Amino acid sequence: MQFNFLVFTIPAFLIFFWLEFLLAKKIRKPHLFKYESSIANISVGIAERLLNLFLTASFYGVFSWIYTKYALFKIPDTWWMWAILILVTDLVWYWYHRLSHEINLFWAVHIVHHQSEEFNLTVAARITVFQSLVRNVFWCVIPFLGFHPDMVVTILIVHGAYSFFTHTRVIGKLGWLEHILITPSLHGIHHASDEKYLDKNYGDVFTFWDKLFGTYMQEEEPPKYGLTHPVKSYSLLWQHFHYFLEIIAACKRTGGFKEKLKIIFGSPALLDQDIRPELERKYLQHKNHTEYRFRFSNYLNYQIAGCIIFLAIITAFYKQLSLPDHLFIASVLLITLVNCGALMEQRRWIYDLECVRLILVFTYLCYRTDYSEYLIVPAILIFLIGELFSMREYYNKHVLHYIKN
Repeated sequence: MQFNFLVFTIPAFLIFFWLEFLLAKKIRKPHLFKYESSIANISVGIAERLLNLFLTASFYGVFSWIYTKYALFKIPDTWWMWAILILVTDLVWYWYHRLSHEINLFWAVHIVHHQSEEFNLTVAARITVFQSLVRNVFWCVIPFLGFHPDMVVTILIVHGAYSFFTHTRVIGKLGWLEHILITPSLHGIHHASDEKYLDKNYGDVFTFWDKLFGTYMQEEEPPKYGLTHPVKSYSLLWQHFHYFLEIIAACKRTGGFKEKLKIIFGSPALLDQDIRPELERKYLQHKNHTEYRFRFSNYLNYQIAGCIIFLAIITAFYKQLSLPDHLFIASVLLITLVNCGALMEQRRWIYDLECVRLILVFTYLCYRTDYSEYLIVPAILIFLIGELFSMREYYNKHVLHYIKN
């Protein structure tokens, strides 16, 4: 049986999240964490890890194909070439990262990483599958130069692990190291929404590239984190797709193919800033009372815990599971993550999503047993039980609960 040892990164990251939280409490900085924001961050990370399972093997094949067919050189596996490789990887990252901030299409897939108004290790999880896809396209440069795919994948793991630890505020400035390595303080500048800090510190490991290309800056006063125009939602769907909608809306406002291309590949700073408020009024649920709570907050915690367990299972045994297993686990996970965002948003359609998830679970059980001819039965039973026992009213009464001002 083939076992994917990358599954151990999941509990490792959770342990570091927990240690950071305990350390923040010890140094009397519990405000570094906000419950809803942290849940949203982790949800985005779970979705990316899940969908990236379907991409990773494919891109290793792409790296191998490029290396075999088009590599400029055949670079040997020596210690000094590994040193060059980490520098090359960070340089490619710098330009991928910088272009992701300067081109609307790339910003649409990268913006999710910057939406959090917190800055802690949970923010490191805010990587979307779209960002992974674009990033892997840039990584193709490395095997093209002549580095073997095994070397590329290994260095990408190291590179990604280092950047995980730069997303924290429990570590302050590190003196002279900040002239060599990207530290939490320097990367915090990159996540800042203050005008003076915008478009700074694109490097992931080293500061060399920022200094060379004029984007290096050290922290002067504590930054304010997040976007210059914050996203007013914890919805997984809205966080992923709102900027694509903004680009589409901007394209509809202009005529001519060339003008639309200028929007798609233009600067985010030039996009009409009135578009997002209009889309928020159209698509987001505006509450009468801004303060709310749902009575079953533990219910949300259990769902996130369940998602993490399912993610660990599909990661560990991905090659042993069949296509229906993959599709079932992926569907349940994604529906659950959307549901978690809907719970925090107090959306009225949560109950319908719960029914869809139940139908999916029971339908899968029928498929995996000898009762596959009864696939339609779960949907009918869940509908009838819900109607007969007024489950929708009961659910809404206990889960959707607002605090009046």
